[in-house]
Amino acid sequence: MLYSLARPLLFTLAPERAHELTLSMLDTAHKFGLMHQKTAHKPVSCMGIEFPNPVGLAAGLDKNGAHIDALAALGFGFIEIGTITPRPQAGNPQPRLFRIPEAKAIINRMGFNNDGVDQLIENVKAAQFKGILGINIGKNADTAVEDAVSDYLICLEKVYNYASYITVNISSPNTKNLRSLQSGDALTELLQTLKQRQLELAKENNHYVPLVLKVAPDLTSEDITFIAKQLLKFKIDGLIVTNTTLGREGVENLPNGNEAGGLSGAPVFEKSTECLRQFADVLDGQIPLIGVGGILSGNQAVVKQEAGASLVQIYSGLIYKGPTLIKDCVNAMTV
Repeated sequence: MLYSLARPLLFTLAPERAHELTLSMLDTAHKFGLMHQKTAHKPVSCMGIEFPNPVGLAAGLDKNGAHIDALAALGFGFIEIGTITPRPQAGNPQPRLFRIPEAKAIINRMGFNNDGVDQLIENVKAAQFKGILGINIGKNADTAVEDAVSDYLICLEKVYNYASYITVNISSPNTKNLRSLQSGDALTELLQTLKQRQLELAKENNHYVPLVLKVAPDLTSEDITFIAKQLLKFKIDGLIVTNTTLGREGVENLPNGNEAGGLSGAPVFEKSTECLRQFADVLDGQIPLIGVGGILSGNQAVVKQEAGASLVQIYSGLIYKGPTLIKDCVNAMTV
């Protein structure tokens, strides 16, 4: 209700300013106990973790984990923060975030702007939140793609004791050559190295934190088969399907539709869901799937579930529909 009143005002602001203002307003509302949305208890067991409900916040909204408590009050079953990199970085020049309201879409080319992994950990430690927290890790823009593994290792080691699960993001279209890590020897080396380190960390710390891969929707069926084989080979714990698309179906000829970056929101729903279906077919229940991409209604969350997702995540849909979308998705989904 409140969001439907605030949205027209927020939409008059530049998208990145509106993003910052919304988070700051959420923090204030939470501080005064004004923002609390109860969602149904629908527990789901996935990756050895008990989720209170199957609807999560996708990475990218709270890159530094600076708003965890306020976001948790909206009723999510889990929250994913990041993408975080070893060192702080500014990301791409502004403007880098664009609304396409006619298509309920967003294009972003943020470029992993974040305050660095050490700051994220301080923010996580300061939060009261005791729920399921995913931490999404990436590489710095100025780290050569050939050395990417070292950046992922730094982040994995640092966040290991603060995360319920850790997501390896190799699918953002806004870091040069990052998506090349989704194929061939680069993927094999990355998964093999991170899996080995994960098992060592589990032994050292006496607890196991699942490792999840996040992929793009712009994959061929050959890509999907190859990635699935690698996931099974290295016993990766979960797969998030999908990130944003480089395609422009559904926004051609619309204002901002030709901006560079990743497209999210309603136009990516079909593509990401088809990708999810294909992974579900190939993996045949051996690895849990988290469905994300274009969910703007409870029914669409159910479609992701029917396509093979154990859990779903939302982000762009929140911007167009507000926090009631969380409740709608939880209510619609079956567990």
